[in-house]
Amino acid sequence: MEALDFISAQDITTEELHALFELAKDMKADRKKYLRSCEGMSLAMIFEKPSLRTRVTFDVGIQQLGGSGIFLGPGDINLGKRESVFDVAKNLERMVDIIMIRTFAHSICTDMADYAKIPVINGLTDFEHPCQALADFFTMWEIKGDLKGKKLTYVGDGNNVAHSLLLTGARLGVNVTVATPKGYEPKQEVVERAKKDAEAFGAQIEVTNDAAAGVAGADAVYTDIWASMGQESEAAERKKIFSPYQVNEALMTKAKPDAIFLHCLPAHRGEEVTDEVIDSKQSVVFQEAENRLHVQKALMHELLR
Repeated sequence: MEALDFISAQDITTEELHALFELAKDMKADRKKYLRSCEGMSLAMIFEKPSLRTRVTFDVGIQQLGGSGIFLGPGDINLGKRESVFDVAKNLERMVDIIMIRTFAHSICTDMADYAKIPVINGLTDFEHPCQALADFFTMWEIKGDLKGKKLTYVGDGNNVAHSLLLTGARLGVNVTVATPKGYEPKQEVVERAKKDAEAFGAQIEVTNDAAAGVAGADAVYTDIWASMGQESEAAERKKIFSPYQVNEALMTKAKPDAIFLHCLPAHRGEEVTDEVIDSKQSVVFQEAENRLHVQKALMHELLR
């Protein structure tokens, strides 16, 4: 990869995405082949937000590459309060080889990348979730083959996941539609950036308030929880507003018959998705979750070369 860091979905080119997917596929098929590719290297994992998939996949991933990981929770650093982002970055660059950070404000992640002379990976911010998008489109590629011209519809809040799906999909030539209630659309700056890339790669970007119309003809239907971490006080109100956007059997019939169902997890069953959908043969959510491991291994391998 040309970029030193992976902070945004736009830090990776289309050619690099395709190469990363091929590498992840090889790593998934033969784990032993890469057991020493990052031997002796260490990963600092900074967590300001709790996690299951991000914690396990990065920790296990670096181990499977021959390296080691160290978990740094909120109580260990308390970024910006106990110690500045600058000081943390300057310390870690002398102690480890790569940093993964899962935090709230996107600026904390970009600052860490600016200050540290070693690679920094965005494990999640309130603005983007690029590693998740890598796993999502890798999963879609595994099942659907060539992604150019395929349609993915995201139904729900125009949040960090929606942002990274738009930006990554556009570079892969995927037609990405976001169906969301009025007032909850993805940020316009992200939509415009995605549209610019989509035009170059022959894709279409659409934002609609009509879930059924948005899902029509989709190859993949995606959703996320309605209230993300930090929005707990809005949960009851959001439940009322988003209930017409639930992904259920009726909505899935609007997609193609062989459409797959995706979710970044954790899922609030009975809210954004019904059991009938998430447990159906169309659902690939656990394959998608596993693929976080493989694409992140490929990412770390490339950044540490």
